[in-house]
Amino acid sequence: MTTVTPRQAGDPRPDTLGMRLAHRAMLKDCHRLTALLQQLAAEPVEPPRAAAVAAYVGDFCDSIHHHHSAEDDVLWPVLAASAGPHVDLAELSDDHAALDPLLTRIRAGATAFAARPADEDTATALAVDLAELRDTLDEHIADEEASVLPAIEEYVSVTDWAAVEGEIRTRAKLTFEAPRVVAVVTPDEYAALAKEGGVMLRLLLAVLVPPFRRRERRVFG
Repeated sequence: MTTVTPRQAGDPRPDTLGMRLAHRAMLKDCHRLTALLQQLAAEPVEPPRAAAVAAYVGDFCDSIHHHHSAEDDVLWPVLAASAGPHVDLAELSDDHAALDPLLTRIRAGATAFAARPADEDTATALAVDLAELRDTLDEHIADEEASVLPAIEEYVSVTDWAAVEGEIRTRAKLTFEAPRVVAVVTPDEYAALAKEGGVMLRLLLAVLVPPFRRRERRVFG
């Protein structure tokens, strides 16, 4: 985006539901993956399931990286240009930078777990790293939702927000993201999404959700 037109008083506010749902899905997965690896450290698992767990962890790490990279590259410039001195993104950007080495460590831990699923130490090490990620994301997302989302709703125009969301969607792996988001919506939120997405959204979910649910069963049991 090269031109930003800040929201004016009385203009409609952008709908940040999509970002809230992405955060909700992220936190859900981080908590349940941590619990799963803590369980598997005490209960050795067969190689096929270990491989499924490792692949899921890898996709999850990619999802987090793409999300915060899109915030840094796409959202932050628009928000800074729209809100000016009313928002300070430095600490949140520092959090993003700190996440990358942790995600790299988790990916390596998942690979080690897939290679040696009966080794209690590999599962324990991965569980410890996932717990660190869980605690980091709990705090980071709480801060972001308390400061960034109200600033978006106050200062970013509907047009600019639609462009931001469109760019972020192009970076998403829909086969992974869409089913996870659908799993955390309330009935009212789903109705709002279905109204906006229409038949195309329902068809997309009909294709993506069933195989993803089978994948989840292989991973989480």
